[in-house]
This record gives sequence, structure tokens and C-alpha cells, in this order.
Amino acid sequence: MVVLGIESSCDETAAAIVTDDRRILADTIFAQIAEHTPFGGVVPEIAARAHLDHLDDTIAAAMRQAGMKFADLDAVAVTGGPGLIGGVIVGVMMAKAIALAHKKPFIAVNHLEGHALTARLTDDVAFPYLLLLVSGGHCQLLVVEGVGRYQRLGATIDDAAGEAFDKAAKLMGLGFPGGPAVAKAAAGATAPFRNLPRPMKGRPDCNFSFSGLKTALRQRVDALKAEHAFDDATRANLAAGFQAAVVDCLIDRTRHALELAQAAHPTLSALVVAGGVAANQHLREALHKLAAKHGIPIVAPPPRLCTDNAAMIAWAGIERLHAGERSGFDYAPRPRWPLDSAAPALAGAGVKA
Repeated sequence: MVVLGIESSCDETAAAIVTDDRRILADTIFAQIAEHTPFGGVVPEIAARAHLDHLDDTIAAAMRQAGMKFADLDAVAVTGGPGLIGGVIVGVMMAKAIALAHKKPFIAVNHLEGHALTARLTDDVAFPYLLLLVSGGHCQLLVVEGVGRYQRLGATIDDAAGEAFDKAAKLMGLGFPGGPAVAKAAAGATAPFRNLPRPMKGRPDCNFSFSGLKTALRQRVDALKAEHAFDDATRANLAAGFQAAVVDCLIDRTRHALELAQAAHPTLSALVVAGGVAANQHLREALHKLAAKHGIPIVAPPPRLCTDNAAMIAWAGIERLHAGERSGFDYAPRPRWPLDSAAPALAGAGVKA
């Protein structure tokens, strides 16, 4: 089976061609960083317009890279939500048009499921496994029991980790996107700030919160500026302190979720991390140590497949198609689409902020 995947849920315009024997024949991405950098974050209207402008060329590039024509495809998969609705509509309409014109099956994929199943594309991870999904709009812990079978153990009650990084970078004047900018600045720290709060740490549930940490950072930046002490060295130390606080929170919540998951699922196969923040090396190192303490493998896909991409959408489409599923051409794009519909609604559990 050969599937074209299309991703346009946020600020990455992407297309990929993937086979069901786990070969990525093409993987093309148009990153909209230049469009959003002046604003210090993603502007939905600008993102949707950029998808309109670049999706045709991105898909054409993927087809050339794979040396294929649309007739060679077995299906077309696309992110159907959750996400910025303008961008999701652009991708879904394009996927429907290709599928209709070339008489191919069409399948709308949950963007979160794309992240959740990436480890099966890269490492053929067996069900069940624990997933830490950390990105710009999502932050949650799920037991992945099978395709379409997800048990949410925790999610953010306010901001996602990636959003917190973006806003922290803007506060400190580090640029966009925030995660890489904070990590780069933190690498130059000589005396990281150690007294920033760790919200929710030690709580009996597995939920996250980052708004209080963000507020504490803003107050610290304002105080330093008032004292005329906000120079490059201080900025680096603040960035390191903020990064350490976020990672501490993620590790504490993941530790608790791992204990619960292993107790409920003795055959738990791995701890998997996915999403854009999963590219953070400080977080990866801490997760490796955590997994080793619990005697379980850690699976972290390559950074390119952690950030938004179309290969994960194509693969999730393959998994769904193998289960005998496909979508109707009356499918309506969804701005919200939680993986675990039975879990209480929380900010980072199916909404792209």
C-alpha cells in the first residue's frame, strides 16, 4: 500500500508518501517560520493563506521525490483535525479533490493519532505503550492500546509546553519558534535560575500546567528590566532556568503516569515521546534516565518526525486503512478532536491553541 499524506493543521505545509512496509518515499515540508516570526507566534489567518499558496507545490515536490503519479497511489490521507480550522480546511479540500479526481480512497486522520502512531512507523513499537505527546498545542499522557484505542491519563489544564516555550522566548526577546530559541540561549548559561516554580509537581493526578510558570518568568523579566540587569548573560540563565522547570514538570508527570500505566498494563512495551517539544535534547536525556529506572525502552522518533509532518499522517492513514476504515467525502474538518473522547475536556487534549 502506498499512501499520500497531507498535513496543514498549524504552520507546516507538508506532504509525504509512505508505504505499509514503513518506507518513506517522500517527505516534503514548507515551514512558515518567516511568515510568523514578525509576530512572535503563529497567526491563524496568515497560516491558512500560506497553506493555500504552497500546498500545491509541496505535494508536487513529494510526487517528484517519490517518482510517482497520482495513479500509483492506493489512498490519500489528510489531517482532518484538531488544528487551526482554516489550515485544516485547506488540506482536507485538497485531499478530497485528489482522491475524487483519481478515484482513490480518502481518509481523514486525527493529527494527534499521527503523533501517537509515529513510533510504529519508525520503530514498529508493539501495543500497548505510554505516550508523552508534547507540542505547541498539545500536552498529554496517553496509553496507546491500539489504533483508535487511547486512554488519557493526563493533559494540560491551561497552556501546552510548546506554547509556553514560544511565549517565554517572546518575553525574553529570543525569537520564534520558541523551543529551539530557548534551548539555544540556555546552552550559554553560566548560572541558571533555579527558583522558578514547577506547577503541578507531586500532584496525585497526571495533569500539567504551565501558565503559572509563564507568569513567574514574566515577573522576573520585568523586575530585571526595571533594575537594568537584563543583559545577554541574564537572558541565557533565565532561558536555562525556564527550560529546566518545564522539563522537571514533564518528567514528574510522566513518572507518575508510567507507574500507573505499568500497574494497569504489565505488557507495556515502551515509553514513547512525540510532538515538537520531543526534539528538545534536555527532555530526551531526562526521559532516557526515567525509562531506564523503570526498566522500559524509550522510543523517540527522529526530530523531523516529531514536529508536524505528513509522513505520520500517511502512516496513520495506512493503519486505519488496514483496519478497513475510510472517510466519506462529506467529512467536515474538526478544530477539536480528542483521542480519548471519554476523558474530561482539557485545554491540551484535542485543541491546537
